[in-house]
Amino acid sequence: MGEKQASADGDRRIGRRALLIGGTAAAVGSAVLARDELARLWWRAPGVEKPRVQGAVDFRGAQWVAASDANWRRADRPDDYGIDMVVIHVTQGSFASAVKVFQDPGHGAAAHYIVRKDGHITQMIRELDVAYHAGNRAYNERSVGIEHEGFVDRPEDFTDEMYAASARLTAGICARYAIPVDREHIIGHVEVPGTDHTDPGEHWDWERYMRLVRKVPSASA
Repeated sequence: MGEKQASADGDRRIGRRALLIGGTAAAVGSAVLARDELARLWWRAPGVEKPRVQGAVDFRGAQWVAASDANWRRADRPDDYGIDMVVIHVTQGSFASAVKVFQDPGHGAAAHYIVRKDGHITQMIRELDVAYHAGNRAYNERSVGIEHEGFVDRPEDFTDEMYAASARLTAGICARYAIPVDREHIIGHVEVPGTDHTDPGEHWDWERYMRLVRKVPSASA
């Protein structure tokens, strides 16, 4: 499960960032920097709101349960941050405990999805928004995070239903953003630079999982 990283990924105050952008652009005369940053931020200005549908999910069949606003950052992906990666996590606890901590504003972290042992999928953050799940700001901005109920040292937690449901979810994400279905773009939390996490662990069957993802008709080649 993602660790707390509000301090590392918490640039949620547009006023301060906009001032920094303007000041930096004026100081160094970098029109390219200003144009790039403003293109990412224009819709976050006062009076400009990205259209949202309450309770909408990105994966058909998923159940919407909102994470705390403190555990993610509003964005307009892939327009402001390209999505080219899926990060696989294990909750190190029950499904219910993962939902609870992702709804806790003091936790400082949450993933976009949680997959239960029976294959049920809950979405807690929209894919267009940046979830604090990877412990690395750049990876948060470019990825979708998927948690899986269970413990890394209990292979029995990774059920057939879980693998199948998660594979369909990942295949859909890859198709949506033209992400290659390979191990460079579908990675474990342990593979994120700078992380101290070990999930999904040695018992996660990557060969099986990737085979299942590729078998989904919508999967990106």
